[in-house]
Order: sequence, then structure tokens, then C-alpha cells
Amino acid sequence: MLVRCLALATLVAGCSSDAHFLPWSSDEEESSRWYERTESVEEGRRGVLLKLSFDSTAAAFAGTVENITESALRRVRVEVHLSDGTELGPTTPVDLDPGARAVVHLPAEGHGVQRWTAHAEVGRGEHRNGEHR
Repeated sequence: MLVRCLALATLVAGCSSDAHFLPWSSDEEESSRWYERTESVEEGRRGVLLKLSFDSTAAAFAGTVENITESALRRVRVEVHLSDGTELGPTTPVDLDPGARAVVHLPAEGHGVQRWTAHAEVGRGEHRNGEHR
């Protein structure tokens, strides 16, 4: 555990101020940070690096999700939550080998995107409250 914490502290210390790295936790998947329409996410959590932004021309959220661990991750998917309560996704689950990356594309046409938050989910469990089981 100490080694993991030190590795995370080293990772965070070496990141730019634009990156928002949060500790990996099996209990917390959803980000507590809300982004403005023009902001981008670069967030590492649960062994996944999520890079995502809103493309207003395409009316979609676009980016990548990458496995930053040394083990395969199963059923990786991404969700976006809009400030009006709309949930976009999850994306189709993919398995990611160490270092592998997948493209993320979540259409948002017809939704007034103002503020948003996003998170990656890993494994079988989807939402502790049972919404997507």
C-alpha cells in the first residue's frame, strides 16, 4: 500500500496543473469535479487515464481511455453526466491490455451542454445504486 501511495504521489507531482489525478478507489467511480463546456478532462482513476473534451462542432464528447496499469482491465467504459441531470453512456465496454488505449465518442446532440463531469468504470459493477446492472 505504501508503495502504491508513493507511486501515486510521484505521478501527481509530475503532472501539469491542467491534469486532475485522483486516487484510485473501488468505492468511488464518479468524479466530483464539474467542467465548463470548453474545459477538458485528463483524469487518472482506477488504473485508467481518461482524456475527454466536448467537441461543439460534432456535438459529442470525444477522447481516449487508456490502461495505465501493468495488468489487463476488463469492461472499461465511460459515462458523461450533464449538469441538467442527463447521463450519456456508458460506452460499449472494452478490455484493455496494459498500455492499450480506446477511442471514446459519446454523442450529445440535442442536449444543451453547459457543465459536465465524466468518469471511467472498470469491471462488472456498474453504479452501486443498481441503475445499470
